[in-house]
Amino acid sequence: MSGRYPRVEINLAHLRHNTKTVVDLCKEHGIMVSGVIKGATGDVEVARAMAEEGVATLASSRLEQLEDVKKAGIDKPLALLRVPMLSEVEDLVRICDMSLQSEMEVIRLTDKEAKKQGKVHKIILMADMGDLREGFWDKDEMIEACKEIEAMENIYLVGIGTNLGCYGSISPTKKKLDELVALSERVEEALGRKLDIVSGGATSSLMRLYSGDMPERINHLRIGEGILLAHDYIVLYNLLPETTGLYHDIFRLKAEVIEAKTKPSYPQGEIAFDAFGHKPEYEDRGMRKKVLLGMGKVDYAFPDELIPMDEGVEILGASSDHTILDVTEAKRDFKVGDIVEFEVCYATMVYITNCRNVEVVYV
Repeated sequence: MSGRYPRVEINLAHLRHNTKTVVDLCKEHGIMVSGVIKGATGDVEVARAMAEEGVATLASSRLEQLEDVKKAGIDKPLALLRVPMLSEVEDLVRICDMSLQSEMEVIRLTDKEAKKQGKVHKIILMADMGDLREGFWDKDEMIEACKEIEAMENIYLVGIGTNLGCYGSISPTKKKLDELVALSERVEEALGRKLDIVSGGATSSLMRLYSGDMPERINHLRIGEGILLAHDYIVLYNLLPETTGLYHDIFRLKAEVIEAKTKPSYPQGEIAFDAFGHKPEYEDRGMRKKVLLGMGKVDYAFPDELIPMDEGVEILGASSDHTILDVTEAKRDFKVGDIVEFEVCYATMVYITNCRNVEVVYV
């Protein structure tokens, strides 16, 4: 079925612009960019656009997404971002050129599997600098791990890295990244050679470039949101759009109106629980004009992370398959069959590109 809704429209021209802009900015400071495609569920056309606009590698936390890229014939090194499971090491070596790792048991098995497949697999060894997700907390233990890895025949320790902000909300400040640089120097002293990569984090670390205080030894970033949406610069860091020169309209979610009626604003009867077992609170605002859209939480998960493009439209909530809007103050008179358009946030983008009910259209 073609031309159906809901749909997400992906502006590939604007995606190419954002990729080139970020890659060029990083190149000015000697930084390589891994283009992270997991936010778009590894969409092959998104990957192709990033690859053709100069990212050094394509990266995702999901092997199946990287395998799709490989099958599409996109000629770019592939990197697994999530620390691999023991159960997926064979596929890891088969599909990927590089991975982020933090467990010696997995690294030893990766070495054996790489030998079996006749390959040398690159790893970035992860350090936990305080965000408390993946990585070595004990830095002396990490130094010893680096020594062991250096002796492996089929693993090349290409560098070290860290993740900041994704779990513990720790900011990638200059001081925090300086700690990573100092650790890289300890590793280099222990190994007697320079590391190729010191990977300083993700989109949030780009703020160090905009503020002009990125440590010189940081030469690798893993950028997803900062290319795909570029909302964080504005919403979280208060940068003006003209500062970054990036588009913010690459992903647009569109849905169809399936009902338009005037109804009470307060549910009538004894209030119990909604479809997800919650007991919401409602405000009595009298009779209001409402519309239902033919999409719901199953499609995008979080109604509060949708941003209506129409002025005066308010999102009241959603069930599995319906989204309820208050359009009393809207500038246009919504009717059945009309299309409502939304900006999306990162979490919404992940869900809508991963949902078979949402059609992907390239514009």
